[in-house]
Amino acid sequence: MSPASNSDLPAIQYTIWPADLHGHRFQVKLHIENPDVHGQALQMPAWIPGSYLIRDFSKHIESIEAYVVGARNKPLTLERIDNDHWRLPKISEPVEILTTVYAFDSSVRAAYLDSERAFFNASSLCLAVVGQEHLPCALAIAAPEAALADLWTVQTTLQSAKTDERGFGFYLAKNYDDLLDHPVAMGEFQIIAWQSNGVSHAMAIQGCLHSVDTQRLTNDLHAICTSTINLFEPTSKKAPFRNYLFLVNAVLSGYGGLEHRNSTALLCRRDQIPQKNIALDETSYREFLGLCSHEYFHAWLVKRIQPKAFQPYQLDRRNHTRLLWLFEGFTSYYDDLQLFRSKRIDLKTYLKLVANNWNGILRGPGREKQSLADSSFDAWTKYYQADENTPNAVVSYYGKGALLALGLDLKIREYSKNRQSLDDLMRLIWQKHGVPLDGIAEDGLDVLMHELLGSGFNNTWNAFKSRYIFGVEDIPVQKWFDSRFIKVRRKAQSKTENIKLQFGMRHADANGWLKVSHVLNGGAAQAAGLAPGDLLASINGQRITPARWEKILGGLTEDQAIIICFYRDDLEHECMTFLRKEQAPVQYQLEPAQ
Repeated sequence: MSPASNSDLPAIQYTIWPADLHGHRFQVKLHIENPDVHGQALQMPAWIPGSYLIRDFSKHIESIEAYVVGARNKPLTLERIDNDHWRLPKISEPVEILTTVYAFDSSVRAAYLDSERAFFNASSLCLAVVGQEHLPCALAIAAPEAALADLWTVQTTLQSAKTDERGFGFYLAKNYDDLLDHPVAMGEFQIIAWQSNGVSHAMAIQGCLHSVDTQRLTNDLHAICTSTINLFEPTSKKAPFRNYLFLVNAVLSGYGGLEHRNSTALLCRRDQIPQKNIALDETSYREFLGLCSHEYFHAWLVKRIQPKAFQPYQLDRRNHTRLLWLFEGFTSYYDDLQLFRSKRIDLKTYLKLVANNWNGILRGPGREKQSLADSSFDAWTKYYQADENTPNAVVSYYGKGALLALGLDLKIREYSKNRQSLDDLMRLIWQKHGVPLDGIAEDGLDVLMHELLGSGFNNTWNAFKSRYIFGVEDIPVQKWFDSRFIKVRRKAQSKTENIKLQFGMRHADANGWLKVSHVLNGGAAQAAGLAPGDLLASINGQRITPARWEKILGGLTEDQAIIICFYRDDLEHECMTFLRKEQAPVQYQLEPAQ
């Protein structure tokens, strides 16, 4: 397949072959009709929007060659400028660049190929033509030649130009950024479809071993999507896209999602998908619906409403913003709230989810050191590169950002006597920064908050910023709930649960040993001198294993001397510590008042 021969196609054309299913290699041909005569530069993105980590996708390029187009097919020498940056020699004729790319990343962020399925984000396969990224481009997707792929189809929301009944063929993108914003999946799918407010939606699922329960999935997703459209557009009820696609890869173990303008790539466990004649864990299914809700909400907040720092994305370097608490945190608040509003969960379940997030934040000592603004700014090097000290040094802009959204919602409702809410702020943000695609400045919420609520709310908002966004104070939502509707109590916990909190240690099973993974500031484990990597042997003379951990903890008491025997670097050590009441962080539970 060679798009270069079609004069109707754009001057920049990509062709992708799933060339080696067993070796996990794509071949990619880039045709450049009008290369820069001074020496065309080519560059592979270093990261993908929505996942704030330098990933250096160029490391998977196994070979790269360049040729003059035509009968001569003359090879060209590529100058290597950087690990992800090349330059062609001075030439005024059309050229083609052929790359072979290894693809075996099963996440939603990169590219994957085997005999069962193919998936890619163009940021992992397609070189940017530097200086011509604004131009339209074509993507040709070739079918695998292997007989085992005869039933494969293509699933994507790229604009189809000329494709066969299975979806292989030519697609068009408005520019390079548009190309990167449409993931592509190939293989065999179970597909469900529905209309939300007249807009076509679909979910294409790979990996389930049984027939999915299409009726339940359709009903639930329809309700969630409709509720979200109506949140942003309560009057027109119009979505900002013509169609939307959920691409789902169901695996044994995995979870995550990545947002795009009118699609999302999701990774989940098979047991999270409702399947016919298979018992379903409702909690796991709720988590999957929450993931769908989260990524769908991003079609407004992140993909259209963006930080000004992301306009445009600069994919060769880190793009810093202090606003991820807004873009990810507020989305995390709304993902479960939309499940409740769309009647997928009841109020009791919703409040339990809110409390679980709140308690998780309170268990993290990092909340006392890092602000939400700094957590956002440092996402590239701290949140996305977690280590054994992360719980002590980092606060999640997802979790605490969601709690901030809840607190702000409660304060807006209180101030306006329930005439306004965070919903009104989200709609104002959408009208000012989503429809015109004008990015939000780092201090952009100040103007919007004043426009929505007037000067009378300024003191409350300024306190929010100084204490909870740029400061490290705990967000006291327990003081802000209306007791007529929601009751806040100290969480009732078992003795073992309380001792775990006092101990302040996280662990993993290492071949029958209990291996320390994290030691939290202020806990008994840190006071004893335990460190990540230690293998616990005994407590007060009793052998410790992962299976016996809770039983032995349950036998301990406060102020009792605890003797711990452990191994570090294969050397035996012994230490002593005590459990103290103040070592356990406060935990809460929320309940409907009636």
